[in-house]
Amino acid sequence: MTDLALEPKPTPLALLLLGRNADPDSEKGVECPGSLPPASDPDLVQRAAAAKARLGDRVFILGHHYQRNEVIEFADVTGDSFKLAQQAAAHPEAEYIVFCGVHFMAESADILTSDSQQVVLPDMAAGCSMADMAEISQVEECWRVLQEAGVAEVTVPVTYMNSTAAIKAFTGRNGGSVCTSSNAKASLEWAFAKGEKVLFLPDQHLGRNTAVLELGLSLDDCVIYNPRLPGGGLTTDQLRAAKMILWRGHCSVHARFTAKSIQDVREQVPGVQVIVHPECTYEVVSAADAIGSTEVIISTITNAEPGSTWAIGTELNLVQRLAQDHPDKQIVFLEKSVCFCATMNRIDLPHLVWALESLADGNLVNQITVDPDTAHWARVALDRMLALPGPTHRAD
Repeated sequence: MTDLALEPKPTPLALLLLGRNADPDSEKGVECPGSLPPASDPDLVQRAAAAKARLGDRVFILGHHYQRNEVIEFADVTGDSFKLAQQAAAHPEAEYIVFCGVHFMAESADILTSDSQQVVLPDMAAGCSMADMAEISQVEECWRVLQEAGVAEVTVPVTYMNSTAAIKAFTGRNGGSVCTSSNAKASLEWAFAKGEKVLFLPDQHLGRNTAVLELGLSLDDCVIYNPRLPGGGLTTDQLRAAKMILWRGHCSVHARFTAKSIQDVREQVPGVQVIVHPECTYEVVSAADAIGSTEVIISTITNAEPGSTWAIGTELNLVQRLAQDHPDKQIVFLEKSVCFCATMNRIDLPHLVWALESLADGNLVNQITVDPDTAHWARVALDRMLALPGPTHRAD
C-alpha cells in the first residue's frame, strides 16, 4: 500500500487536510508532511509475515488505533489501550503478547495477563508524554501536600488509563480508581460519592471537561496542581475550596488543537461537523459539535450519513485511516500543523520485524514487567473501575 492511498481526495480544506505545515512554535526543524516515509528495506513486509508465521499461536499482536498502517497490517486485533490489554488477557494460549502501542499500555497488559505470558514492546522508547508528566515521587509529594492542608482524607484519587502502573497502584492504595475517557463521568460520580474532592491524574483536560461539562461543576471548582512548583503552586485555602484538583498534565497531540482551527473549518465548509477527543482543551471541546473517545469517534464516523463532512480532532494516523475507510464521507484533519504522535510512531515496521524475528529465534526481547506489589494495587484500582456501571472498554 502506498502512502498516497492513505490520503483522501483534495477538498476545500486542503490546508487542514493532513497536517502539512511546519510549526514554528515546535521543536526546531519539526515539520508535518502529511505522510510517513516508506520503510527503507523493501523486504520488511515479507520478513514480518514470515516471523509471525513461524511463531503461530505463540504470539498475539496488539495494534493501537494510533499506529502506522504498516504496523496495523500485522495486528491480530486493533483498539484502544484498555480494550487491547483485555484482549491480551483473553488469549492465554499466546506465550508472547507483542504490544504495538506505548509503555503504559504494555504495563496494563502485563498486569492483566497471566504469569506465563510475556509482554513485549517493540521499541522501549515508545513512551507517553502525558503519562510521563506524573512521576510517582511527584504524586506522593502531592499527597503529602494534601495531607498537610488537611484535605487528603476527603480526597479520592482518580487516574486516567493513560498513566504508569506506579500511578495506578498509588490510586489503588489510596482508595481511588482508574478511569477511561468513556467512563470518566461515572468514575467521578463514584469518587464524589466517597469524598468531597477528586485528585485527577494526569490529564487536566479530561478531568476539567468531565467535571464542568458533564457533572455541572464550575471552572472555579477546579484548580491545577503543578508538580514543579512548591506546594503545587496552590495555597491551603485554594486546596480546601477546590472540588477538582487537576494534575498539570496533557496530551501533546490533543492539546494542540485550538478553537481557531474549529472556526477556520466552519468558515471554509458550512455544515461541517466537528468531533474531538476529550483530551482537547475546554475551549476546543466547548466549540465542537461532538466529543468522544477514540472508539466513539470511530463509531460516530462509521455510522454517519453518507455525504456528511467531518473535521476530526485526534491523532493523525487514525484520521487518515478513517478517511481511507469511509470514502463516502468527507473527512479532514482539524489542525493544519499537528504531527503524528511521536511516541506512538516509535513503533515502526523495522522494530516490529526485529521483535518478531528475535522471538521466533528463541530470544525474549524488550519484555515489560510490573513488580507484583505494584501490579496488585494497580489491579485493585482497575477492578474498581470495572465495577462501575456503563462502558469501561474504551480507554483513550
